[in-house]
Amino acid sequence: MTNKLYPLLQNINDPADLRLLQRTQLDVLAAELRAYVLSSVSKTGGHLSSNLGTVELTVALHYVFNTPHDRVVWDVGHQTYPHKILTGRRERMASLRQHGGLSGFPQRAESVFDTFGTAHSSTSISAALGMALAAKIKSEVRRTIAVIGDGALTAGMAFEALNNAGVAECNLLVILNDNDMSISPPVGALNRYLAKLMSGQFYAAAKNAGKTVLKGAPPLFELAKRLEETAKGMVVPATLFEKFGFNYIGPIDGHDLDSLIPTLENIKQLTGPQFLHVVTKKGQGYKLAEADPVAYHGPGKFDPAIGLQTPSMPSKLTFTQVFGQWLCDMAARDTRLVAITPAMREGSGMVEFEKRFPLRFFDVGIAEQHAVTFAAGLACEGLKPVVAIYSTFLQRAYDQLIHDVAIQNLPVVFALDRAGLVGADGATHAGAYDIPYLRCIPNISVACPADENECRQLLSTAFAQDHPVAVRYPRGAGAGVAMQSSLEALPFGRAQIRHQGKGVAILAFGTLLYPALEAAQALNMTVVNMRWAKPLDVALLLQVASAHDGLVTVEEGAVMGGAGSAVGEALQAAGVVKPLLQLGLRDEFIEHGDPAKLLALQGLDAAGIQAAVVQRFAPLLESGRPALKVVA
Repeated sequence: MTNKLYPLLQNINDPADLRLLQRTQLDVLAAELRAYVLSSVSKTGGHLSSNLGTVELTVALHYVFNTPHDRVVWDVGHQTYPHKILTGRRERMASLRQHGGLSGFPQRAESVFDTFGTAHSSTSISAALGMALAAKIKSEVRRTIAVIGDGALTAGMAFEALNNAGVAECNLLVILNDNDMSISPPVGALNRYLAKLMSGQFYAAAKNAGKTVLKGAPPLFELAKRLEETAKGMVVPATLFEKFGFNYIGPIDGHDLDSLIPTLENIKQLTGPQFLHVVTKKGQGYKLAEADPVAYHGPGKFDPAIGLQTPSMPSKLTFTQVFGQWLCDMAARDTRLVAITPAMREGSGMVEFEKRFPLRFFDVGIAEQHAVTFAAGLACEGLKPVVAIYSTFLQRAYDQLIHDVAIQNLPVVFALDRAGLVGADGATHAGAYDIPYLRCIPNISVACPADENECRQLLSTAFAQDHPVAVRYPRGAGAGVAMQSSLEALPFGRAQIRHQGKGVAILAFGTLLYPALEAAQALNMTVVNMRWAKPLDVALLLQVASAHDGLVTVEEGAVMGGAGSAVGEALQAAGVVKPLLQLGLRDEFIEHGDPAKLLALQGLDAAGIQAAVVQRFAPLLESGRPALKVVA
């Protein structure tokens, strides 16, 4: 990159280059870095507000610490674009979140500076603690830093790690990136002074000397300790983290390099667990993102000079919109309905529900385990909880799903958004495993709507049951079918013949029904819209099996243990031996890229399905006997 807009940044190809700069040049570099982040994201789409908020913190960390020898672990990782740019990936930012391009999250295979792969929240302190203790075991002198946001700190895992780290006797720095002002008092000169004072050698030495002297007189020692905590607690929220065994420092302005750099340099000289509280602003430096950080959290392409434009009304509803409308409609009918989300109100389409039914809406924060058990408690008292949660996030509450919901057979509806491939967010967010991990649990049923209208209808079916039911649906728009406004439910556990052919029958689960229909028309195959991965419509399955010489299952989920496996098990249990081709997501992690392209690469578009069927069943297609008439 040779660009007069970025005279300093264009020469930074490694943090070692950054550390050669004069301190007085860093504010200019930060301004260039912020401008480059904005320019890059506006061309590719991606996370914006969070990245604009961590520019100065990123510069300070790489300036003060000897990365990658010193380890920096970013929680979630959607704030790491400045980090990527400073660590040799500046020229690849044009490929961000595209197939074969840069990941939107830290990824160990991508760079030695990405010390830990992330994308789900609240893992940083645990991982950093493991790294810090590994350094201690190996007698390596290095610093380990975990950067965690105030939202991620709401998860139980973060507190479990803090509890362990406080007594682990290793050099670990936890930086709380507080960008919601939910913890901090106003930041100013006094707080900067206190942060520098509490991170300095004199304060640490005096504190330790005082402990040594006073430990001989326990009552005086406890009194001094309480006075210290109370004094610090008057101006900073130190007490909680000090109780975990950390030395609390802050809060400081996370956009003020004159505060960040001296504080980090002081902390670098300290031993034991340190906790630095920095306050940042999402969208910092871009007024439109500052004013609406939620809208600019993960925008698509846009013109920075104009900002986000109100999109024209799409011709097709997204599945998330369908769920949001259904949720409001069903809540208006049934006062028992309560809705729960683990910090995904906007992503799960629940904004309107919160406005209309605020007393029945619960955002529990990034706490998936709590969300599921909380729903179980509500269900125990006769309410009808609907847990809106991404497929990949429900994985984090698997124990609660089994022990607290399924064993007690409680009527909780799980609205599983982002089932299947999700595109730009990649493997960490792909809902590839919900059918295998759900169908093996007794009492739980799994519905797979093929389009928007079926999604609405199957949500109504799930809500009517007296046991737990998951309704899985993908990210993005459906097939564009005509929508019903009623809350009519479909029959529980029943499949449907969608196209009558001969020789070979395709059993389609979910939205892959439509490419299956396209492939079937070319080869005159029967297509069954299975609708349910559990329970299977075994009666219809056996009818179809008896009328065809070969069967094909198609699903946008892991083929190992998935719906195709369920079909094979059902046929075996019935003593039916039939050639069975199972198509789904292969046994591999699928990286980021355009969803349609990724499906095609997995052979799950119409052309891929057709090719796979021809390869496996060509003789049956050529000489297939006429199918028996089957009535759905």
